[in-house]
Amino acid sequence: MNPEIEAIFLDVGNTLRIVIEEPEFMAQAKKDLMTLVGAKESEEEFFAVLDKNWKAYRKQSKESLVEASEKELWTKWLLPHYPAEKIAPLSGKLTRLWRDHDGHRVPRDDAKETILELDRRGYKLGIIANTITETEIPDWMETDGVKEYFRVVVLSSKVGLRKPNPEIYWLAAKQMGVDPARCAYLGDNPIRDEEGTRAAGYGMFILFEEPATIAKEPAADVAVKADFTIKTCRELLDIFPPRNGHA
Repeated sequence: MNPEIEAIFLDVGNTLRIVIEEPEFMAQAKKDLMTLVGAKESEEEFFAVLDKNWKAYRKQSKESLVEASEKELWTKWLLPHYPAEKIAPLSGKLTRLWRDHDGHRVPRDDAKETILELDRRGYKLGIIANTITETEIPDWMETDGVKEYFRVVVLSSKVGLRKPNPEIYWLAAKQMGVDPARCAYLGDNPIRDEEGTRAAGYGMFILFEEPATIAKEPAADVAVKADFTIKTCRELLDIFPPRNGHA
């Protein structure tokens, strides 16, 4: 425990929320996406091209640590063969459908109660997340009733920076008005999240041990230098006691 921690920033995907594979939900998202752009190809042909373009985008974004806006993502990378003037206004809806086609995202059972309790204990809470959508996380926060507890929300799709670029962590700390050394970060990626947190000079890195993330991380067998490793959100309450007289 670091008694100097004043702000806690959290990741969202595979940390506060997880993906549930629901075949009907996923199939409908595919159909809706194709209908929205007026695709004439077969579903197999359409998504073969889309998947190829997505992999190309992911590769360059991970290398450059720069995130495209939703409009740029769809007009330049994912559907460059469609008229940009048609695709650009649809980019927000397309991103949500693209996300939905691989599963339904739901909050962890103990996420909300943990968020509320950390706030009650006197911690300033924020979000730092790599995400291609500009609306999904804000919409979830509103729907789940946790929006008011997050003072700062920094999304890669809106600021153009990706973890582990320390700039995104510094931006979040600056917006919070807290020195990086007094900030903690909770993330599920044992490589990217640890690297960015340390490079930014944050006072603490907490790893959320998520099997779905570990399975996709080729370097996950590297020794992770996390200050704490947890498997549930509520375990944060064992790390962060009430501060400054909060009961």
